[in-house]
Amino acid sequence: MCKVIAVTNQKGGVGKTTTTINLGVALARLGKRVLEIDLDAQSNLTIGLGFNPDEIEYTISKLINEKANNYNYSIDKEKFILSSEGVDIIPSDILLSSIETKLLNVMNRESILKNIISSFKNDYDYILIDCLPSLGTLNINALVAADSVIIPVQAQYYSIRGMEQLLQSIVNVKEQINQKLHIEGLLITMYDKRTNLSKEVRKTLQEIYSVEINTFDTMINISTKIAEAPSQGKSIFSYQPNSEVANNYEQLAGEVINNE
Repeated sequence: MCKVIAVTNQKGGVGKTTTTINLGVALARLGKRVLEIDLDAQSNLTIGLGFNPDEIEYTISKLINEKANNYNYSIDKEKFILSSEGVDIIPSDILLSSIETKLLNVMNRESILKNIISSFKNDYDYILIDCLPSLGTLNINALVAADSVIIPVQAQYYSIRGMEQLLQSIVNVKEQINQKLHIEGLLITMYDKRTNLSKEVRKTLQEIYSVEINTFDTMINISTKIAEAPSQGKSIFSYQPNSEVANNYEQLAGEVINNE
């Protein structure tokens, strides 16, 4: 069965796209069939895997627009799929920024992405959704479509603040629309094992949430290499395969598989 995972946090700069790219490639390296969906108009996932969104005709914004106009629109899947480093991608473009306004007057607007994903699920073991940093209609769509959520949290106190709003959105979607939705885990990113601050943030997260929410054992270490890789259109596995952070994402993939 295919598992759909939304990678989300309303705060920007916490490693959502980096995690989506590299977790997906790590899962593919373990023999899993993986589809990544770029649900952010900035198209960072699309760019980070080597594609120019300005040159792509068939994107997630086009798919959502077609489904908004015709809920029974039949998807030609091959047109919308790009491939890189063993994973398939549904890319994004700047037109996605205007989609939320259009969806305001659409019936079943919270379920459009779920409807789209249903056409792809038989072809994959994992579908990862790279969410935009907000709590708007598109992110609600991601939560409705997902089986679980990974929440990247930067190892800084400001990243912990504001999480309650995201967690409440997850609870609301679970109670009202998607009863199977659960939190796969909190993922600490940009972890600096040399500093007490990073250790204190991890301890604080566990103290606050450990009873109800899993915190992954794996932490993604701070690294200049992981920051450089997207500018080359590569995952960390292509850019610096022997790095510590590549090993981090391999370990995370193992944890995700073991959560089945």
